[in-house]
Amino acid sequence: MTLSFEDRISECSTRIGYQFNDSQLLWQALVHRSWQAEHNEPLSNERLEFLGDAVLGWVVADLAFHRLDNMAEGKLTDLRRSVVNMHALADLARNLGLGDFILLGRGEEAANGFEKTSILADTFEAIIGAIYLDGGASAAFGFVKRMLTAPIEEAIPQLHMFDAKTRLQELCSRIGIGAPEYDIEGVGPDHERMFTATVIIDGDAYGSGEGRTKKAAEQIAAVGAYETLATQHNV
Repeated sequence: MTLSFEDRISECSTRIGYQFNDSQLLWQALVHRSWQAEHNEPLSNERLEFLGDAVLGWVVADLAFHRLDNMAEGKLTDLRRSVVNMHALADLARNLGLGDFILLGRGEEAANGFEKTSILADTFEAIIGAIYLDGGASAAFGFVKRMLTAPIEEAIPQLHMFDAKTRLQELCSRIGIGAPEYDIEGVGPDHERMFTATVIIDGDAYGSGEGRTKKAAEQIAAVGAYETLATQHNV
C-alpha cells in the first residue's frame, strides 16, 4: 500500500526516533534519484547524502577519539572504517526498516531497490544530513551517537583483525603458495543476516569465521588461516 506524505513522514520519524520541524527535509532524504526522474521532484537525496557522510565521519571520529584516548591514529582510522562503510550503514538502515519508506522509480522498485545495500546506506546518510539541517549539530550528533555506539563497542575488540586479510596475503606470498580466496555463505533475514567465510588456499580450507557482514567474517577467517599457516611453516 502506498503511504501518504503524512503517513510516510510520521512513521519514518517514529522509526528513526527524531521528529522533524521541517518535514520536507525528511521527504527529500527519502527521494532516490529514480523517483526524482519519474515524478519531476526538484531534488533527490544525493545532496543530503553528501552532507550526511561528512557529519557521520565527524561524529564517529569524535566518538572514537574520546572513547579510546590512548589509541594511535592508524587504529582510530581502522575503527572508523569498520563502522562507516556501505555494508555497516545498510545494516543500520535495515534495522530501522528504512526500506519501507524510500521513494523509488518503477525500475528500481521492480528490482527490489528497497533491499539494495547501496540505496539503504545512501538513504541512512541522507537522513543524517537532513537531521543536521533540521536540528543542528547537536541533534545530528545525538542521532549518530545513538545509532553507532553499539557498533563501535562491538568493533573495538576486533581491531587487531582489521588488516588480517592483508597480512595473510603477504604471508602466502612469502612462503610461496597461492593467494587466499574466500567462500562466503549467508543465512537469516536481511536485518539479522550472519555470514560465514572460509579461507581457501590452493584448494584447501585453512580457517573460517562468522560475522554480521561479509567483511567481518572474512577478517576473522583470515586470522585463523594466518595462525594455521604460520604454525605449519614455522614463521
